[in-house]
Amino acid sequence: MDWLEALILGIIQGLTEYLPVSSSGHLELGKIILGINPSQTDESFGITFNVVLHLATVFSTWVVFRKEIAEIFSGLFQFKANESFWFSVKIILSMIPAALVGLLFEDTIDATFSGSALLIGFMLLLTGALLFLADKATVTDRKIGFKEAFIVGIAQMIALAPGISRSGATISTCVILKVDKERAARFSFLMVMPLILGKVAKDLLDDKFNLATETLLPMGIGFMASFVVGLFACTWMLNIVKKGKLVYFSFYCFVVGAISIAVGLS
Repeated sequence: MDWLEALILGIIQGLTEYLPVSSSGHLELGKIILGINPSQTDESFGITFNVVLHLATVFSTWVVFRKEIAEIFSGLFQFKANESFWFSVKIILSMIPAALVGLLFEDTIDATFSGSALLIGFMLLLTGALLFLADKATVTDRKIGFKEAFIVGIAQMIALAPGISRSGATISTCVILKVDKERAARFSFLMVMPLILGKVAKDLLDDKFNLATETLLPMGIGFMASFVVGLFACTWMLNIVKKGKLVYFSFYCFVVGAISIAVGLS
């Protein structure tokens, strides 16, 4: 992978991590379009590069939500039954389904979807349907309860499949459950951070990282592109959700999903 390919993939990750169009699906499609064949790429480099891009968006989220994250940590470690403490518990609860499936079936999911434009296309159509339903849902000011947190956690688990947008699935599920749209977006962006950090720790323990000297340049370029674009995309997406414009992303997913299916069939 050269520096330009790393830059393009970093921009794709930074933008699509927050927009409800599936970052993993777009990364796979980006690799297919750029001619990056997973079977011809060093496996450890591919794993490391993907994790580095996701880690960059975690840092973007940290910057945008630094005040909320400070409150979460404060509430969690004070062990007081206040709003910050219960919000932290809901974040932990929402992580459980995806964490279990990721630990048990990560390799199977990666092998199934890697390089498969056809499967990714069908998953994008599913994402589009979810966004369309959410756009038609009744607007309320409901907060996220424990039941909603667990159901949204199941949505995040399903979104482990490339092509199903994690932010799209979780925000849409919240909105369909009549949770306030802005609260839904903030919860969606915050709930993924511990999972990505957990995956980084797991890959380090499994010795899957490849940080050889020749890989540092594309890694660094991909990281910076993902981080900088992620800062803008996160803020932009919050404003979009407030205005209730999810239907546009629904149409986008339908179009890209159809194109992906056509590519896969050809």
